[in-house]
Amino acid sequence: MTKKNNKVSAGAAVGAVAGIAALTAAAYVLFGPDAKKNQKAIRGWAVKMKGEMIEKFEKARELTEPAYHRIVDEVSAKYAKAKNVDQAELAAMIADIRRHWKRMAKGAKPAKRAARR
Repeated sequence: MTKKNNKVSAGAAVGAVAGIAALTAAAYVLFGPDAKKNQKAIRGWAVKMKGEMIEKFEKARELTEPAYHRIVDEVSAKYAKAKNVDQAELAAMIADIRRHWKRMAKGAKPAKRAARR
């Protein structure tokens, strides 16, 4: 009888976790406890900004807390320079996105596997 090799490469696992984390962040903002308020407040630039963040989260090899915050900083700096963006609204949105890291990371951790004997 032959054994099957069910190991997943580390890169694929990290990519899957990063993708799950990005989708969790987007879903939480749009469908979480403050969903109605968030959906009303979202403007065109905000949707584009969040989309760019999600793309960068998915492309990141490893989405750690420093990498998450670096991506948020990079994308928000671009939108801070735009003329049609309300700075107070941008600051509130960035603060909200930053707060979601711990909840998002907690929800994205892969389940522990039972040890095989």
